[in-house]
Amino acid sequence: MKATSALPAIRYAIVPKSPAAHLFEVTVTVSNPAPEGQRFTLPAWIPGSYMVREFARNIVTIGATCRGRKVALDKLDKHTWQAAPCKGTLIVTYEVYAWDLSVRAAHLDDTHGFFNGTSVFLRVEGQAQAPCEVDVLRPRGAAHKAWRVATALEPAQGTAVLDFGRYLAVDYDELIDSPVEMGTFVHGTFKACGVTHEVAITGPVPNLDLDRLLRDMKKICEAQIRLFEPGASSRSRVPMSRYVFLLMTVGDGYGGLEHRASTALLASRNDLPVQGQARMSDAYRGFLGLVSHEYFHTWNVKRIKPAVFAPYTLDQESYTRLLWLFEGFTSYYDDLMLVRSGVIDPAAYYELVAKTVASVLRGSGRLKQTVAESSFDAWTKYYRQDENAPNALVSYYTKGSLVALALDLTIRSRTRGQKSLDDIMRALWQGYGRDFYRGSPVGIDEDAVQPFFEEVSGLDLSEFFATAINGTRDLPLAALLERVGLTLAPVTPENGRPALGAKTAKRGDDLTLAQVLDGGAAQAAGLSAGDALVAIDGLRVTSGNIDKLLERYRPGDRVTVHAFRRDELREATLTLDTPEISQYRIAETRDRAAAQRREKWLSA
Repeated sequence: MKATSALPAIRYAIVPKSPAAHLFEVTVTVSNPAPEGQRFTLPAWIPGSYMVREFARNIVTIGATCRGRKVALDKLDKHTWQAAPCKGTLIVTYEVYAWDLSVRAAHLDDTHGFFNGTSVFLRVEGQAQAPCEVDVLRPRGAAHKAWRVATALEPAQGTAVLDFGRYLAVDYDELIDSPVEMGTFVHGTFKACGVTHEVAITGPVPNLDLDRLLRDMKKICEAQIRLFEPGASSRSRVPMSRYVFLLMTVGDGYGGLEHRASTALLASRNDLPVQGQARMSDAYRGFLGLVSHEYFHTWNVKRIKPAVFAPYTLDQESYTRLLWLFEGFTSYYDDLMLVRSGVIDPAAYYELVAKTVASVLRGSGRLKQTVAESSFDAWTKYYRQDENAPNALVSYYTKGSLVALALDLTIRSRTRGQKSLDDIMRALWQGYGRDFYRGSPVGIDEDAVQPFFEEVSGLDLSEFFATAINGTRDLPLAALLERVGLTLAPVTPENGRPALGAKTAKRGDDLTLAQVLDGGAAQAAGLSAGDALVAIDGLRVTSGNIDKLLERYRPGDRVTVHAFRRDELREATLTLDTPEISQYRIAETRDRAAAQRREKWLSA
């Protein structure tokens, strides 16, 4: 590994000190501390998850020694400590409580350990560019002798891949961007364009079809590599020398977080393929979409970045109006890459797009918040959603993916197939991403995005940006899809059941209104989120009978509703809404010329 700094290496060590108590013990050794007293900080958030999470709150005990003697370590704010002046080697030792079973933080019990560096590794202020070494140590006891280690960090000489031992990072940024899994995981490998990709699966998965999983993941990875590097056949064109998928399986869960040469995934074990079952389930298709999404981030956001992320400011929010580009466009390409790689067929892809359309059109927040505003407000709105979210915000993920779809089809149409969104992504890669970790990191400024897109496409995109990104009008998807021989139409619910104008949820024995939609029947009747429904026209309402009960009515019927708000019984007269359009259908037409354009788009 090539050092990027003349500073001496920062030495870390981490050991699962007490799996039963969920405690990691971490030490950081600084051979050249600041003469006035060395400061240490722990990040407040983790890149890719735009919410301040205050990881320092999980530090249980902390202390410092200088040349073997205890020295003062003062806490300056919620995540900053300063040691007294030390002439010699300074060592800080601390315990971290790890009981967050997610992809964002750290988790430890007697079955496995997992951590992101942002949760466990203090940053040595003033020496963040120094190379880092970390000793990943095995927990004590015979029960853990079979444990192994999976991480994208480079093993030091004398440490083999999957072994406990010493690992290296060029600087603090790489250290915290390389999560670690330890335990008795299932391990598999495949090569994509010559680069080794590892998959470590933690948690029991009966009858897992590992071979099929690896084959499908290989197809997806190679399709993405060749999008950014057409004709790629050697590892020299791939942005990492090795890539690691860390997958935790649980009974019910879903999520992912991208890193520069790895990703952490959380999924239900029922999402994974079963031996002997050739048919692709919806759950497995969804899991492959997650894999595709996080892998696409290897290029889009881990190397092609907004300027404010180059470098990250980890002690406070880092605002950008470009998450529609970095998350939304990734959400477009994640499913598109499934069909382009041959993992799913076009019909399955149409279903996925139709679901996204339904998801966006379901909420009135899309008519109030632009995707640029949604990006900027991610810290306070998207990651802190409340009961009014559908009425107040739009997702930069889902609408952002439709913006990408609309832009791709617009460019293809207006240039008669000579240009596409693929060309823009490749140009972003060449201009901003390819050399990001090889020299001075440079991100794209917000005001440079539109001119960049226009230069690559050769089009005036001012109207598109004004309406799709900085406006709230619905996208003309039906017209754009028609140009590639596809129709987009709503699906009328077959049961004709009228709607309450609200989303319901079971809470204990009660059926409550989880979200009351703008302009809907419930809102007009004065009902609010949190109200517990008791009866409709004198008949008791439960989560088990609400649908059958509503089927006895027609839209426009007036009903008397009784509900509890806190401990107060309320009565309201509610006029039932027309059935909610919750589904859309995309189908192929018989237009041959349009079919050729569609084939070029989907095979690219």
